[in-house]
Amino acid sequence: MVVFTGEHADTTPLTGTRPLAGLRIAMLDFREPGQSTAGGSEEYAWQLSRYLLTQGASVVYLTGRQRGQARAEVRDRIDLRRMGNPYLVYLLVPLWLLIHRRRFDAVIDTMNGIPFFSPLVVRRRTPVIFLVHHVHDRQFYAFLPRWLAVIGCFIEGPVSRLLYRRCTTVTVSQSSRQELLTKLGWLGPIMIIPNGCRTPVESAPATEDGDPTIVYAGRLVGHKHIDQVVDLAADLGESWPDLTVHVIGRGPEHAALAARVRAIGVDDRVHLHGYLPERDKVAMLAGARLHVTASEFEGWGQTVIEAAALGVPTVAYDVAGLRDSVRHGVTGWLVQDGERLADTVERALKELADPRRRAEISRACQTWAGEFTWARTGASMTALIVANLQDRGGAYQ
Repeated sequence: MVVFTGEHADTTPLTGTRPLAGLRIAMLDFREPGQSTAGGSEEYAWQLSRYLLTQGASVVYLTGRQRGQARAEVRDRIDLRRMGNPYLVYLLVPLWLLIHRRRFDAVIDTMNGIPFFSPLVVRRRTPVIFLVHHVHDRQFYAFLPRWLAVIGCFIEGPVSRLLYRRCTTVTVSQSSRQELLTKLGWLGPIMIIPNGCRTPVESAPATEDGDPTIVYAGRLVGHKHIDQVVDLAADLGESWPDLTVHVIGRGPEHAALAARVRAIGVDDRVHLHGYLPERDKVAMLAGARLHVTASEFEGWGQTVIEAAALGVPTVAYDVAGLRDSVRHGVTGWLVQDGERLADTVERALKELADPRRRAEISRACQTWAGEFTWARTGASMTALIVANLQDRGGAYQ
């Protein structure tokens, strides 16, 4: 089994061959991992890019640009090209790809609600693999004016469904596949290639006895509902007076969360850490009794598996993506319809108070996390690229 050490994936090829030798691949993504709002989608695209290099390909990563970032940079041997703000990126990336289309043998087009329309600008024989982490319909209405949300849903649904119907679509979970079919009426073939895991499974320490600690790790954005995790310090204060809550991550909700911590009087038991280096984040997750996320939807649940690799179970809502990454009653607990997050967390903490039960769940978590490596993810994508090139009679022939 291939595992991870620190921030870097083990990108050793699974075979002795380099099936993508000499091929040029464009990775299109809304953001890149170095940006302040990056999350699991960007980690997926970056780790895939790194793996494709080990298979002999060269990769150009086309993405948006945050203020102060260079327009071009080479990082981990990946050619980064940044262009445009969150709106202009969807115009500038396709234009750049149109101008340079003869340079590329394959394209991976990541849809973050809005696609890059790459089938319209690349050569006919250039395969496009369409990468969709989850359906964004509710997210559009949560963050955009209604008129703009309607346009977003129209592009994500009918427009993308027709434009990418001859492309292989890759998604990360069975839930996302089901939503593509039921919500968007998807026409093209869909393949599931799950996320890998950054956290070292083998070196996971056992959680110590003592006052329970809860950790949330991820972006601080509205649909993650981190305020509900913060509220646990107050909601469970009577039965667990020494409970502490640690929030790891950055994002636009930080100021609102800090105000909420002060308003409900839990300054001494809730700690907002912001961004932490990978080593510090792993150490804090490893020392937690429980990982909690209150997100209303996910494509998968990257931090769920990262916590599981350290033997730490997760409480999450029984929603798309999270019901795939949390094995209810085995590696964590899912909050069912009609249940409160606080009640499920309290039930989990009581169960974990038994050292034998905690050790049993910890082992199950690590076994589950061991199923997901970036090498396995990369190998699946490599095989898909080769198959697409052979079908199209492209550069692989």
